[in-house]
Amino acid sequence: MNENILGIVAGVLTSVSMVPQLIKVLKEKNVEDISWVMLLVLISGLSLWVWYGLLKDELPIILSNAFAVVLNVVLLICYMIYKKK
Repeated sequence: MNENILGIVAGVLTSVSMVPQLIKVLKEKNVEDISWVMLLVLISGLSLWVWYGLLKDELPIILSNAFAVVLNVVLLICYMIYKKK
């Protein structure tokens, strides 16, 4: 199997893993069960993967992790908007 295809498939699967959570949060406007610390750590790690991908010029790493960063930043914004005061 072509390693770029493998990287793209792996990246797509891991990146879209947060989509159901984001959809649930947007529908229910409830973030009680989400840890903001986990989101910050995840966003930090994913951002480092993007940086690594840029240094290595690896498009599958860059694209999949950049997409995951965007999803998780949106989830973090939802957390800030919907958290109970």
